[in-house]
Amino acid sequence: MSRHALSRRSTVRSPTRHIALGLWGERLAACDYRRDGYRVVARNWRGRAGEIDVIVVGHGVVAFCEVKARSSDRFGSPAEAVDRRRRERLRRAASEWLSGPGHDHAGLPIRFDVVSVLPGVLDRIEGAF
Repeated sequence: MSRHALSRRSTVRSPTRHIALGLWGERLAACDYRRDGYRVVARNWRGRAGEIDVIVVGHGVVAFCEVKARSSDRFGSPAEAVDRRRRERLRRAASEWLSGPGHDHAGLPIRFDVVSVLPGVLDRIEGAF
């Protein structure tokens, strides 16, 4: 698990706040993975089975990452929003991505991570499910 403090200057100022908040969280997650030596191979990849927020390769694995960003933990941790249905959709999308053309990572083990982003804090749960 990785936990990093975030700078206050990364604030969300947009009329479509929830979309901007999600993009902000995905950008921070990708930066966090890069800092830890991963290579981001896709962001917001969409297939028939659904969307994968971030796909990274590094340290001998392919990690499929669901990013949940919230402006507060008033209604619980952002990671708690990744329910059974969302996990199944992510698994199907990952299978679709792996079977797609040009993905030479098919021989690597896979992992499903959840990145929880709140103002000032990023928690990465590796192997969340």
